Amino acid sequence: MQIRTIANSIPPARDTLPVSSAPSAESRRISDDVAQARHTAMSALTNDRFRAMLEQITDPGASGALMTMRGDNVVDFKSAQSSYADNSE
Repeated sequence: MQIRTIANSIPPARDTLPVSSAPSAESRRISDDVAQARHTAMSALTNDRFRAMLEQITDPGASGALMTMRGDNVVDFKSAQSSYADNSE
């Protein structure tokens, strides 16, 4: 798997605001959220451990093994909830 990025790409025209109107608080918040999401995605793409994990889980053999994994311990909801309550006190 090969991931390519363009660091200084020009945003699409729909992402730019007209010069004459000031952005509202909501549009500033959305822009900030988009910028943060883009930063997080770029950080993940350049992280070697994330890249290695992504290569492992996209391998057809590994994904088949992950799909067939199941625990030997079958626990009903009430027991799990009780154990969780005991451990969180």
